[in-house]
This record gives sequence, structure tokens and C-alpha cells, in this order.
Amino acid sequence: MRIAELNIYPVKSLSGITLERATLGVRGLAYDRHWMVVDQVGRFITQRQMPGMARVTVRLERDALILEHPEAQPLVIALERRDQPRLTAYVWDDTCQALDEGEEASRWLTTVLGDLRGSTLRLVRFDDEHRRLVDSRYLKGEKAHTAFADGFPFLVASIASLEALNRELQQKGLVPLPMNRFRPNIVIEGSSAFAEDGWSEVGAREGHYRFGLRKPCQRCKITTIDQSSGAIDVPGEPLQTLIQMKTQPLRPGAYFGQNATLLEGAAQTIGVGDELLVG
Repeated sequence: MRIAELNIYPVKSLSGITLERATLGVRGLAYDRHWMVVDQVGRFITQRQMPGMARVTVRLERDALILEHPEAQPLVIALERRDQPRLTAYVWDDTCQALDEGEEASRWLTTVLGDLRGSTLRLVRFDDEHRRLVDSRYLKGEKAHTAFADGFPFLVASIASLEALNRELQQKGLVPLPMNRFRPNIVIEGSSAFAEDGWSEVGAREGHYRFGLRKPCQRCKITTIDQSSGAIDVPGEPLQTLIQMKTQPLRPGAYFGQNATLLEGAAQTIGVGDELLVG
């Protein structure tokens, strides 16, 4: 088995960036879900509420985060700035400390995405001094924290699992889906379909990093959104097919991929092509 693909999503629910190599951190791959769009009271906004967020592309340069949209000039955010006003942001039931990226970013987002129930949008950056802990009920003795991801610092998926899902979709006369519908960080090839659901750990064959696979990822409406157009092609799919496949027989719902923590390897480099071992 080996790593086939690495992805980061610097701004939660905007487009991702595919990488050949990335730096590992306890909180995730470097810059993953480091920013987030919130409403005027700090609640997180995703494609669940605003599917058009998929059309905002993201680039990272040496000193800047750059957001682009076909209907606006690029928005440039300095990477190293830390003097912004602090505010409280909310991800599900978690309260996070964040830095407000300011009025220009707010106007830009509200212009390209529209307001939400009359609320202007804001861009916030995760406060590096804050620790947002992973739910300890799913851990196996380790300690873990994350930034603005839904709940875990890493999401692992496999090509074989996607191929199995796509075979089921094609039997229904539906178009096969790309992996970006599931927004994983680490994509593995060389395993059997849904084998990852039985792994406790996966790590580099050479031993310089290890992940703990801790919770099956229950999927939501975002998987129904075309990540290039921001449109829903077939309402309810692939969620209905995943439910019918019973990838998690003892759990109701649609599941694809595994949420993971970093057990070993902070500051190490992970790369496409790395050979893997599982336990």
C-alpha cells in the first residue's frame, strides 16, 4: 500500500489544494482548516448552507493565502500576521478562539457568496495558542487536538473504497464520483475496499510517522455537491447508496473514510508514494 494523494483545505469548506508532500502536525497537515468562514455571531459556515463555497479556489504562496472567484479580484491574506482582533468562533458544539481577518475579507466573501439569512460573512484564522481537543471518547490513550476540521485532524480514504462505491452508482445509471466529493487529507491505494474500517493504525513502512484511525466518517450533504460547480447533481447521492452498502453495519447512516489522529511524526514530511503498513 502507498499514499496516492495528499490534500489540504486551508479554508474550511472552500476548495482544496493537492500536494506532493506536506508537513505533519498534531493539528493536521500544515495549514489544513486553518481558516474558516463564519456568520456575524461566529458560527461556522460550510457548503451545507452555501454550496457555492465550492467555487472559491484557494492558493498558498510563500507569504500569502489567496482566495479566487470568477466574479471578483483575488483576496490576499498575509500568512504570518498575528495582530488581528480576537473573537469567539463555533464549530458544532466547540468554542474556539480565532483571529478576525478584517473588513476587506468580510466584504469579499459576502460579495462572492452572498449573505446568509441577512448575516454578513467573516473570515477567521485559528488562534495557534488555542487547543481544540478531539473528543476523548474515540481516542485510545493518546491526546489529540485539531483546528477548524469537523472533529479530527486527519481524514483518511482509499481508492478501492471509492471504486466500490462508484460500481454501485453505475449500476443505478449514475455517473461515478471523484474523490474530491469526500474531501480527504490522505488517500491510500493498494488496499481492498473499506479495509480501512478495520485498521487501528496506519503508518510509514520506514516508521517515521503513524496515524491512529479512530472514528468512521459519517457523511453529509457536501458529498452531493459537485466541487467544481457548487451544484447538486443528483439529490441524495451518494448518501443513499452508501446507506444501502452498509459500510458500517452497526451504525445507521452513510459512512466513507476514517477520522484519524497523529500518533507519531510531528514535523515529519509525508509524501505521495510513501509505502504504508497497517495494524
